[in-house]
Amino acid sequence: MEPGTMELAGARLRLLPAAPALAEAAAAYYTRNRAFLQPFEPVRPAAFYTPAGQAACLAQEQAAAAARAAFRWYLVPAGASGPVIGAVGLNHVVWGAFRSAFLGYKLDAGWLNRGLMTEAVALVTACAFGSLGLHRIEANVMPRNAPSLRVLEKNGYRSEGLARRYLNINGVWEDHIHMVRLAEDLPAERGGSHNG
Repeated sequence: MEPGTMELAGARLRLLPAAPALAEAAAAYYTRNRAFLQPFEPVRPAAFYTPAGQAACLAQEQAAAAARAAFRWYLVPAGASGPVIGAVGLNHVVWGAFRSAFLGYKLDAGWLNRGLMTEAVALVTACAFGSLGLHRIEANVMPRNAPSLRVLEKNGYRSEGLARRYLNINGVWEDHIHMVRLAEDLPAERGGSHNG
């Protein structure tokens, strides 16, 4: 089985690979967080928030994983069968001499500020550089999204500059800070803090 299609487990989270069986839980997650996620995402059609819409998205994500083009996991608390409380993915995977992917992630508004996304990004980063054998992971974050930038910093990602008007988010072309982690970078320090 492809490593990117297997469940990943952490101390407080299970990361379930995309599959249509998650459609109800994923639709509930997106519906519950619609207003919260809106400032950070593209404009979504109404069908996206339905179980049928999510089943179609999940089937596409499952097919992308089978083609080794992208890998998406859905977060559930450890020891529970639900609810879905977030998602993390390696998108636009390029193999050959590049061996790179773009990291994306989102968390339920009711589960913020507990270190859960830091844990999820650590699990996916380890999978990407370990069993998948990637060399570079890139993540792009709007400058005003300080919590998301902190998740990346705690996982050893470093800024490579500002990408002007990089993505169309909620109908607006937004600047993004380009954060990168390489396979050979030293592991992120744990337990300390610094100003940055």
